[in-house]
Amino acid sequence: MLRDTKSPDDPHALALAALGWVLSDGPRAERLLALTGMTVDTLRTGLGDPAVLAAVLDFLSAHEPDLCAAADHLGVAPLALIAARDALT
Repeated sequence: MLRDTKSPDDPHALALAALGWVLSDGPRAERLLALTGMTVDTLRTGLGDPAVLAAVLDFLSAHEPDLCAAADHLGVAPLALIAARDALT
């Protein structure tokens, strides 16, 4: 069971929730794969890998509108997503 994904204290859970948000939009998900070089299989097998999750948060932090929209959807400040990325690297 995942911990509270709205808590910025759990970078792994927050990154997974952010990934879910990214994947909920087809064009955004395709852009994630294209810009990170990951494949669907890499993403699937890397769900527990801090480097993969940090790459997802890097993807969001590189495009402020997506970063802000994801943070809003997750109920956290955009800086919480940046802090989660930093904690995972």
